[in-house]
Amino acid sequence: MNRRGFRFDLGWRALVLAVVGFILIQVLMWLRVINPYWQQIGCLAGITAISALGLNLVYGYTGQFSLGHAAFYGIGAYGAALLTRTLGGNIWTMMLGILVGAVLAGLVAFAIGLPILRLRSDYLAIATLGFGIIMKVLFDNSDAVFPMMGGAAGMTGIARLTNFTWVFVVALGAVMVLRNLVFSSVGRALISVREDELAAEAVGINTTKYKTLGFVVGCMYAGVAGALYAHLYAYLNPANFDFLKSIDVLLVVVIGGLGSISGTLVAAIGWTFLLEGLRVALPASVQDWRMVIYPLVMVIFMLVRPGGIFAGTEFSFLKPREYRRKR
Repeated sequence: MNRRGFRFDLGWRALVLAVVGFILIQVLMWLRVINPYWQQIGCLAGITAISALGLNLVYGYTGQFSLGHAAFYGIGAYGAALLTRTLGGNIWTMMLGILVGAVLAGLVAFAIGLPILRLRSDYLAIATLGFGIIMKVLFDNSDAVFPMMGGAAGMTGIARLTNFTWVFVVALGAVMVLRNLVFSSVGRALISVREDELAAEAVGINTTKYKTLGFVVGCMYAGVAGALYAHLYAYLNPANFDFLKSIDVLLVVVIGGLGSISGTLVAAIGWTFLLEGLRVALPASVQDWRMVIYPLVMVIFMLVRPGGIFAGTEFSFLKPREYRRKR
């Protein structure tokens, strides 16, 4: 890893651990220890992790408080779904759909990022929240222009192409890219903007450039996650991309720890399985109380561990060699 620039690199330890974990899960799936239902929940956890990694880049590393992340998630989902419905569902259109979802989300993020990233703190949060609400209204009324999108009734007829292999490979690539970005000169510049924007400007860092870069790349992650989500459930509804969905991803980032890839991965997987586990474990008569249990868990966690699970630290195998602590 060259600290002066960006170079794509991942340590052998991390790669070996990923491959071993993938093989182990595949064996458990083949033996039916992990049934199709929990396979689907595992895929959802991986998709949540990809989206949360993007928000962690925007908020955790760059310090831009965004509440419109679900809007870019929806842009990627609808963009990819429209493509595969038009061209047919196969491995090649799936790959193209993921690319289209990322590019569409990135282009929209760039278009709105230039004006709103001049705002800071609460004002930026309100602006991104407003954008998210606008996109939710557009999704609700999309059938007026594109009937196949279904509008408020939802979009159907999407090929079910997402499986564990797709999610694992894309998530691994997302971690590799973010890890190399963070431990580079670009990552140092992003963190300097988060820590003190005025000081960063004083030493010659183009803060507008780096805030826009972090915002666009983070939203592209949401677009990729949306493309995978669209082909996991084969149905899209605008309610899946409202304000509360942005809060869900924000909770994952905060619980995991701002500025921590490791924390985001652990929190995304743990949070997804916790929500689904409560839905399965709780009796039907108290299912509605889940919406009380979730924030209660969050409040208790923030009191006990306000910095998040990892509090900005990483697993050693995710760090470049020169960043690891010598024994």
